Amino acid sequence: MPDIFVDADACPVKQEVYRVAKRHALEVTLVSNSWMRTPPEDWIELVVVGGGLDVADDWIAEHVQEDDIVVTADIPLASRCLKKRALALAPTGRVFTEDMIGDALATREISSQLREIGVATGGPAPFAKRDRSRFLQNLDESIRKVRKREKACAVSASTG
Repeated sequence: MPDIFVDADACPVKQEVYRVAKRHALEVTLVSNSWMRTPPEDWIELVVVGGGLDVADDWIAEHVQEDDIVVTADIPLASRCLKKRALALAPTGRVFTEDMIGDALATREISSQLREIGVATGGPAPFAKRDRSRFLQNLDESIRKVRKREKACAVSASTG
């Protein structure tokens, strides 16, 4: 059974994660640099890792396992999770895949270098209603994908 890890500090879709996780009977771990209010449910855990650059990302990357689902807008964290065969999904609904993560990391690096030399690169588009809808759809699809894989492995193990 997969778990859902949420890079929680600036995540705009926590309520949606709770709703979907409850429906699918999954556990949710929110990882944050500071305390935040969470629903009083046994299947929701808040891990406060303290301050520091990438501390929450490091915690998630260390604890995520194959077929877990990670909700993050952080491209390097998504890459680390994909290497552990977890699924990674941005709050906008963007699904990170092995096929596109290299390009996403390169684009991120170029944008960072441009900002360092003073070139205005804009920023992410404002979070929109359609992002929330796309997120819900892709989170459900990711859970179905993992469960289908788990079923296939169980059938294979019982016949092998």
